[in-house]
Amino acid sequence: MLLPRWWELGDPCAWTGQGRGTRRMSPATTGTFLLTGEISNDPITFNTNLMGYPDRPGWLRYIQRTPYSDGVLYGSPTAENVGKPTIIEITAYNRRTFETARHNLIINIMSAEDFPLPYQAEFFIKNMNVEEMLASEVLGDFLGAVKNVWQPERLNAINITSALDRGGRVPLPINDMKEGVYVMVGADVPFSSCLREVENPQNQLRCSQEMEPVITCDKKFRTQFYIDWCKISLVDKTKQVSTYQEVIRGEGILPDGGEYKPPSDSLKSRDYYTDFLITLAVPSAVALVLFLILAYIMCCRREGVEKRNMQTPDIQLVHHSAIQKSTKELRDMSKNREIAWPLSTLPVFHPVTGEIIPPLHTDSYDSTNMPLMQTQQNLPHQTQIPQQQTTGKWYP
Repeated sequence: MLLPRWWELGDPCAWTGQGRGTRRMSPATTGTFLLTGEISNDPITFNTNLMGYPDRPGWLRYIQRTPYSDGVLYGSPTAENVGKPTIIEITAYNRRTFETARHNLIINIMSAEDFPLPYQAEFFIKNMNVEEMLASEVLGDFLGAVKNVWQPERLNAINITSALDRGGRVPLPINDMKEGVYVMVGADVPFSSCLREVENPQNQLRCSQEMEPVITCDKKFRTQFYIDWCKISLVDKTKQVSTYQEVIRGEGILPDGGEYKPPSDSLKSRDYYTDFLITLAVPSAVALVLFLILAYIMCCRREGVEKRNMQTPDIQLVHHSAIQKSTKELRDMSKNREIAWPLSTLPVFHPVTGEIIPPLHTDSYDSTNMPLMQTQQNLPHQTQIPQQQTTGKWYP
C-alpha cells in the first residue's frame, strides 16, 4: 500500500532493502527504523506489533517520547530467528485529522556465521538517550571513535539498550540529565591496550571507591560522549568453552513397564481398639483425677471457715458494746470539761440599767443540745429593740 503524505518509513542505519517495506539484517547487527511524519505540526502516534500477535517480538523495541517526536523501532535479533521472515504491522494515527494508515514491514534475518565478531565490548554512555544514539550520524561518530582506539578491520554495533531497560532510574528533569544508553560493538581483532586498561588493579580499585579510572584514550570520546569506564564490559568469545550438548530426542513413547497391577482386595484388617483407649481413655482419666482433687480442696477443707463464721456474731456484739461504752465516756467528758468560756459568754453590763448580766448559760448547761441559733424566744435580760408604730408619734 502507498503511505500517506503525512508520514514516511526511513532507515537511518542503512539496512539492506529488497523491495518496498522489506529489510534484511543479521543477529550480529542492530537495526533501526525511523517512523516520522513529513508535516511536523501534526501529532502522530504509532502502534507496532507482530502480524497475528498483539505485541512485537521480544528482540524488537519501540520508543516515541511525544506525539510530535519521531518513533524509533530498533532491536537485535537472535540466532533463533535466522531464516524466519518477521512481518511487523505499523499503524499510524494522525491526532489532528484522525487519519489512520497501516504498513507491513518485512524483516529477513540472515545468518552471521560468515561474518564472526568474537571480540565484543559494551560501553555505557551517560550523556545520551537511546533515540539520540540510534540516529545514524551519532552512531556513526561513536563507531568512528571506537575504531580509532581499537583499529579493527570490521566493526559493527551489535546491541543498543536504554539504561532503563537494565534497571536504571529515571533521571531528574534538571540540568538536561539523560537516561544513559548501553552500546555493544563487535570486532574481529583482539582488544587494544587502551581498552585493557580498565582491567588494571589500580583502575579496579578506583572503581570500587566510586572514583573515575585513568584511561589514556578517554579524550578521544570526551568531546561528544561521556563514557562510564567502570561499567565497560569486554567479552572474548574465543576463550569461552562451549557448554552446549546435543539433545538426543526419542520417539516420545515411554518404555513398556508391563500391565498395571492394582493392590489386592484382601487387605489385612487392623484393630484400632487399643489406639482408641490410649487416645481417649488416658486424657479422660487424668481429667477425672484433677476434678476430684479440686472438689476435695473446695468442699472438704472448710473447717476453719465454719469456725470463723460461728464466732462472728459474738465478735460483733463485743465490738458494738465497746463502741457504745466509748461514746458514753466521751459525752461525760464533754460535760465536765473545765475550759475558758468564749468572750461572748462572759458577764457584761446591761446597757440601760448598768446591772451585771450573768452568762447565757451555766456550767451545768448541756452545750451539746444547745441550738446554734436561738429564735422566737427572749432570753433573760435581753435588750428590747423598739419598733416603729404605724400611726401616731413614737415614744421611747
